[in-house]
Amino acid sequence: MRAQILELEGPPPSRPERDTWHTPGGKLLDLRFRALMRGNEWELLPVGIRKRFSKHIANGQSVVYVGEVVDTYLSRGGWLLAQMARLVGGPLPLHRDAHVPSVVSVTADKTNGGQTWTRQYGRRAGFPQVVHSIKRFAGPTGLEEYVGRGVGMTLTVDARDGALIFRSAEYFFELGRWRLVLPSWLTPGAIYVTHAELPDGKFSFTLQIIHPRFGLLLRQMAIFREATP
Repeated sequence: MRAQILELEGPPPSRPERDTWHTPGGKLLDLRFRALMRGNEWELLPVGIRKRFSKHIANGQSVVYVGEVVDTYLSRGGWLLAQMARLVGGPLPLHRDAHVPSVVSVTADKTNGGQTWTRQYGRRAGFPQVVHSIKRFAGPTGLEEYVGRGVGMTLTVDARDGALIFRSAEYFFELGRWRLVLPSWLTPGAIYVTHAELPDGKFSFTLQIIHPRFGLLLRQMAIFREATP
């Protein structure tokens, strides 16, 4: 795959009548994740996942999830990749500590109508690692994750075995209105984030990076519950 340079258009006009919906009880729902899925995939997901990803977060508000990291695997290549990723803000786990506290907050991003995700991973020694990214409802797949320093990726959204799967489609580098789509040989491989429902109102997030040649580079699993349901 060759690198492609694209000129970005301005942000699409807001269409709140398509992005949100009021229930008969007057509760406002966010339909944007649902709209990214095919056929009846959304209906096949557990109720807890559907509620979590249709929660409307107003400007200036956040939803907070608390839990712990239960397992982190880093191959030698994965550890090196995580260190190199510090150049773009450190979006990958840097240590293998398990059973350490973790907090995730999701805040409405007034700039582009997306969501800012802030993840805090505790450590057995030293300060916690903090990771920021922005989910933007834009691009060729309808969803992008921007990690900083111009670097991001487009995402696809699917349901599989009762779980919600986010998968990287393309990686890109932005400079102003220009975007460079990176060739596959310049990328770390496919990123998968699996959101699965657990008993007692808990859920798991599992991050994996799988390289076509070197196999599994990184896997991190954390379990959360909503702090203020």
